[in-house]
Amino acid sequence: MSRAAIGVDLGGSHVMAALVEDTGEIHAKFERDIEDRTPNAVVGALADVVKSAIGATKHDVVGIGIGSPGNIDPASGTIRYSPNFGWQNVTLGARVRDVFPKYEVFVGNDARCATLGEYVHGVGQGTQDFVLLTLGTGIGGGIVANGVLALGHQMGAGEIGHHTIRPDGGFICGCGKIGCFEAQASGTGLLRHAFRIAPSFPRSGLLDPQPAKGPDDERAWRDRLGSKKIRKAAQAGDGHALAAWNAFCDDLALGLSNVIAFVNPEIIALGGGVSSAGDFLLDRVKPLVEVRTTMVPRGTTRIVRATLGNDAGAVGAATAAMRGGLIAQLPPAVPA
Repeated sequence: MSRAAIGVDLGGSHVMAALVEDTGEIHAKFERDIEDRTPNAVVGALADVVKSAIGATKHDVVGIGIGSPGNIDPASGTIRYSPNFGWQNVTLGARVRDVFPKYEVFVGNDARCATLGEYVHGVGQGTQDFVLLTLGTGIGGGIVANGVLALGHQMGAGEIGHHTIRPDGGFICGCGKIGCFEAQASGTGLLRHAFRIAPSFPRSGLLDPQPAKGPDDERAWRDRLGSKKIRKAAQAGDGHALAAWNAFCDDLALGLSNVIAFVNPEIIALGGGVSSAGDFLLDRVKPLVEVRTTMVPRGTTRIVRATLGNDAGAVGAATAAMRGGLIAQLPPAVPA
């Protein structure tokens, strides 16, 4: 019987636990919404879905891996800082070990876990240099260089969404900087592009009813509208949506060309909700990346859609639990 672990994808609004075999196959999955973000409430919700996943299997579960937003001490599983939850120095690993003393518990950054999952069991298989970017409300991801997942001196490597691409006149990022890649080229960025250029399309019904001038009104409008509506309107030929889409794609291409210059990957995989646009996104972005690629041979980095979708984080967290950490490539077996 193959080995298996419980992989947990912990988000700001929900938690999902899955039983994952060492082949990457998911056999059971349980989810629960998170309304109370206090540590006790989050650990309670997490424990509930993990118990359900353990109870649904006859496999020998070797451990529990948790992908959580924030900067994390992998040795202890302490969340040093998580803006998603407003946490500082929360001992998530120790709290989960108290509930499940029978199991080894690993806690890692959710985006790095997703990168591990996509690299080991998704579109990154067989490569040495690989980047995953998840385009959702923000931009997450990670970097594999020469077969090693980059973690950094203080576990902060891979925060690609927070390099600056539009320092003059860019959108204000949630991190406080102006013009971050995430602020410009996430799903939220697409909405903000549509909002910014709305005065040039006074007859457009795309944003109807338009919000009043103010951050609270804009936030409520973004929540109502959703980036999917912009994308679908652009695919249907709406002028306002197309202009927003083109501005978004230009910023996405700028950030991707920087990634190529930084780490020269063989593959950049795009995941997250915005990537569901498929060829409508890739056909626009790839030529824009090519013209900005200068220091490596053009056309040698493939930009593709990720294949694991929303399961990448749980698969990667379970893989980390089975491997004893965020290990991209196992060392070769020593001959007996």
